[in-house]
Amino acid sequence: MNTKRAAAPSSGKDDLCINTIRFLSLDAIEKANSGHPGMVMGAAPMAYALWTGFLKHNPADPGWFDRDRFILSAGHGSMLLYSLLHLTGYAIPLEQIKQFRQWGSITPGHPERGIVPGVEVTTGPLGQGFANGVGMAIAEAYLAARYNRPGYKIINHYTYAIVGDGDLMEGVASEAASLAGHLGLGKLIYLYDDNRVSLASSTDVTFTENRAQRFASYGWHTVPVRDGNDVHAIRDAIRSAKKEKDRPSLILVRTHIGYGSPKKQDSFEAHGSPLGKEETALTKQQLNWPAQPDFYIPEEALTRFRQAQDAGRQAQTRWESLVQAYEQAYPDLARELGLLMKGQLPGDWDKGIPSFPADPKGMATRVASGKVLNALAPALPNLIGGSCDLNPSTHTVLKGLGDFGNPRSAPRDPQGTVGATWNFGGRNIHFGVREHAMGSVLNGMAAHHGILPFGSTFLIFSDYLRPAIRLAALTGLGVIYIFTHDSISVGEDGPTHQPVEQLASLRAIPGLVVIRPCDANETAEAWRTAAGMKNRPVALVLTRQNVPTLERTEAAGAQGLARGAYILAEAGDNRPDIILIASGSEVPLALEARQMLLQQGIRARVVSMPSWELFEEQAASYKDSVLPKDITARLTIEAGATQGWLRYAGEKGRSIGIDTFGASAPGNVVMREYGFTVDNVCSTALAILGRAKN
Repeated sequence: MNTKRAAAPSSGKDDLCINTIRFLSLDAIEKANSGHPGMVMGAAPMAYALWTGFLKHNPADPGWFDRDRFILSAGHGSMLLYSLLHLTGYAIPLEQIKQFRQWGSITPGHPERGIVPGVEVTTGPLGQGFANGVGMAIAEAYLAARYNRPGYKIINHYTYAIVGDGDLMEGVASEAASLAGHLGLGKLIYLYDDNRVSLASSTDVTFTENRAQRFASYGWHTVPVRDGNDVHAIRDAIRSAKKEKDRPSLILVRTHIGYGSPKKQDSFEAHGSPLGKEETALTKQQLNWPAQPDFYIPEEALTRFRQAQDAGRQAQTRWESLVQAYEQAYPDLARELGLLMKGQLPGDWDKGIPSFPADPKGMATRVASGKVLNALAPALPNLIGGSCDLNPSTHTVLKGLGDFGNPRSAPRDPQGTVGATWNFGGRNIHFGVREHAMGSVLNGMAAHHGILPFGSTFLIFSDYLRPAIRLAALTGLGVIYIFTHDSISVGEDGPTHQPVEQLASLRAIPGLVVIRPCDANETAEAWRTAAGMKNRPVALVLTRQNVPTLERTEAAGAQGLARGAYILAEAGDNRPDIILIASGSEVPLALEARQMLLQQGIRARVVSMPSWELFEEQAASYKDSVLPKDITARLTIEAGATQGWLRYAGEKGRSIGIDTFGASAPGNVVMREYGFTVDNVCSTALAILGRAKN
């Protein structure tokens, strides 16, 4: 029998409330015969201290804009969060606690945004919640800097999280922690459940670094709490963290996984499986909890937790009164902020989007994107983002709008002058070479609400932030990704930097909209579509090399991009012999091939297909008008993997693409050698039609 026990210096009422959390959670896990009891048992005191003493929230209005944000990054301990939500009065009835992890319940195995009232972000993949919180703190700091005025702290809240050993082991957390410390996010406070046990073993075999020193080196304020059951010490640590204005805080709370379990405390056996009926009964006995009934909630404990309802209602009422006064004092700012809080765009927000004259030399779509981005920025005050140390290449600098960061922690030049552009109202975020963190931070910014975040890197490095993209799509977060250098046309940098399978990989993510525009005007329409799209992530995939700005007719205007695919050039008045379907930089190639085929008596329709996802959402009649079912001679052209193109090429059609890796050579040479030439397109089209080349 495990005889280790931690002291519990707290009041009798504290103990009662903490054990209510523990055993409500334990009973739900036992009923489900599935779940993670260990973390809940150990972390209940810190969660109780935070939720009853510091967290500003209103259970009656989970979306109140100025609430504190709380993230359970160690999402496997989801019953801890569900118990807190139920006990404090959120719309999670006890029956849903009893349906933990069951079909149709609102208490899934890991916290899910949009399903569970009060859950801010979807967590489970470790480290993601940690990085999401950094994004939420960035959003709060930016909005506060833009809208607060003396005497009117309209935006004034903290971001809290409970993180675990697994979170801190993940690379994304390291990236995000480094960024948070560098930016000086003083209103970011994390409680670290330092139980030193993971799923398979003690952390002694995997994770022996000094965590406090590590985070101190990142620029974090660190506070140790030696006894995870000492509620008073935890409260003191949170107070200390709230006094720290220029550094994020990590409170290292030494806990015991499976606390109270006679056989499984401090053992990895308590991590990922129910304790079992016998051990649960022994644990209740050990902690002086009634053996029956299950799901027992003492009235005294419930009364204590439900104080959150009155406190939250009063806090929100005070805030709403302040907002009313703010509206009188600063009407323009109040109107602007009001739209952001409602998730609405200002009127005529897109009127500044440029149109580009036809030009055979054209420009790279990454350059066009930069022009559109800067045209949008003045009309969209919530548009904020940056790149992974690639601004000159991805064209994502918001010119003249400052760099985001705490001016008190800003870098200094050799003369000792603080960086003049650094402030929390700056709209350019320098993410550094931290792609995974960037993706997860963007998710937190979007989940905070009131922000339209964007982030950029080369398309090849989208792999580094794929887990975050997947979660954005899963939870419906309005994030815009700007992926440039989109094909083997990258050239001399070679196959390590030439994306091949990335387009197919991104298109495989349910809910993600992928847009690969063919020229500057399609790029402008892509931005119009992306910025106007709510609750859905969008990936803009852009060229490094120049592409022609196409001559267009009204019927073939770039606004067709919003429908995913459209007829760019028709075969004339007659029925087409073949349909050429292309995206991005290969559309001009298809147009050239159309002209050459016409010289041989072949009528080709050219379809620009920048977005599969948008096209599939159109009515069947529209899709049939663009790709008639009875025209089976089709050729798709895209400088990427051919996977997935069969749905549009059809069984009788073909695809010109790349199903191997690229090579190092000038971009035009690589494209030629891989078959992206007018001659190859025409030869392939003729082969589909069963005709010989003249």
